[in-house]
This record gives sequence, C-alpha cells and structure tokens, in this order.
Amino acid sequence: MGSKLNTIDNFIDNTIIDPNTLWGAIFYAIIFAILSFLAARVLRMATHHALRRVPGVMVDAAAITYLSQLTQIMIFILAFSFYAHLIPQLRSLGTALLASVSVASIVIGLAAQNTLGNIIAGISLLIYRPYRSGDLLRVQTPDGPETGMVEELTLGYTVLQTYNNRRILIPNSLMTSQVLLNLSMRDPHLLIEIPFTIGYRSSIDRAREILVELAQQHPKVARLENCPVTEHGNYGIKLLLRVWCRSASDGRSFTFDVMEAAKKRFDAEGIEIPYPYTNVIFMNPASNIASISSDA
Repeated sequence: MGSKLNTIDNFIDNTIIDPNTLWGAIFYAIIFAILSFLAARVLRMATHHALRRVPGVMVDAAAITYLSQLTQIMIFILAFSFYAHLIPQLRSLGTALLASVSVASIVIGLAAQNTLGNIIAGISLLIYRPYRSGDLLRVQTPDGPETGMVEELTLGYTVLQTYNNRRILIPNSLMTSQVLLNLSMRDPHLLIEIPFTIGYRSSIDRAREILVELAQQHPKVARLENCPVTEHGNYGIKLLLRVWCRSASDGRSFTFDVMEAAKKRFDAEGIEIPYPYTNVIFMNPASNIASISSDA
C-alpha cells in the first residue's frame, strides 16, 4: 500500500506538476483556463451588481461596461502570457518565432484594422466623453437621421435605442468621425415648438388662451415660453406654441398629447383649423354671366 502511494506521489511530483512534461503542460493549461474564466466571470458579475446598486447619475454605465469588457480580454491575455512563460516548450517556440513577429504583426494589423480601430475609438470616446449612457443622440444612418438613447458602449459598437424600441449599432470608429447632435448633454431640457394654424375669422386671443392652458396643465412641461403669431398664411394665421420640456422623450409625448387636445378644444369652441383652398373672385359677375349665356 505504501509503495502505491509513493508511486502516485512520484507521478504527481514528476509528471503532473512538472511543466516540462506533456501532462504538466495540460495540467497548467487547465488551471490557467479555470482561473482566467473565474476572474472574468467575477469581474462581469461585479460590474452588473455595481450598475444595479449605484445610481445612474454617479456612474456612466456605458463606460463601465466598456472597461469591463476590455479588462476581461486583458485577463485572458495575461493568463496566456504567464502560461507561455511557465512552459519551457512555449518559451522556446516564442524564441524561434521571434524573427517573424514583425511580418505577423503587419498581417494581423491589416486583417483586424477595423476591429482594432473600433477598440481604439472606444477608448477615445471614454477619454473625451462626447456622450454618456442615457444621452439622447441624433445620428446620420443610411436611412436618414435617427434619434436614439445611448444604451451600451461595447468594444466594437455603440448601441442606440430608438423611441420605437429598435436598436442602432454604430461602429465606434464612425462615432468618433461623424457629427453628433447630443440632445441631453449638460442640460437635458429641450425647447419644443409646435405650430398651429387657425382661420382668419377665428379669435387669435382665444386660440392662444387654449394652447397656453393646455401647456400649463401638462405634467411634462417644465416651463411655458410663449405662443406668438408667426405668419399670416395663404389660408390661415399661424401660432407657434413654445414650451420647455425636461427631456426629448417628454417633449415627444407632450407634442402628441397637445395636438389631440387642441383639436378637441378648437372644435368645442368654434375655432377653425383651416385647410388649403382657393377663392375665385369675378370682378364683373353680370357681364361674365351674360357672356357665358351668349356663348351657349
């Protein structure tokens, strides 16, 4: 029994634990893989826990997520570096391949230039901070201008969530090169301007009173600016209701609500909402009718 235990001890000491043997290399590969996966998982869980516990005004969720992903990659790179340094065969292999490192780096750099560019661009976005998680951005897409809230900043892409719950994925390199309209930076309040047209026979003062009353009663209006007459149009008088809302989403919700409420109030109080039409005026009706009769 004692000889068998000695044999097992010698096998473990001289084969399993020894990095110079095949079994030792496999053993340390498993150990490093388990440790790196555990470290990455603990970091990911800690990041999610911190984002849930800490208020959004104190941390930028997009920046924290990006740094977490970047750190996880560094964990695996460091684990492989330590493993390669521990195994003599890999150290000798690295020495043999040292002469071709420059060529390989050029090939890898050309093949992954877009990926590396997005990662570097993501670091640039973290440094200069043109936007934060939750900011409302207006960007240019192949389908035209789009507006969305910053949901996530990954290693390769910035993810925007639109008002209708679609996702816009924009490469980080493109986010650093295009002009962005940040609707939430520094002050999220937004000036909303909604035009209304009333008929020439309708009362301007009463129409303005209705619009001002609707704006002052709405819970998503932070402050009423004014409601001036902006134009005497071809078929009506144009009023412009101008209010400050606390955010772009509040402004969009207020616009929908006030458009419906104003139509109902205007109908109830006899204020005309005109539509385009043309008046034909006969300067001499009697002669025109006589000429038409003679032609007939």
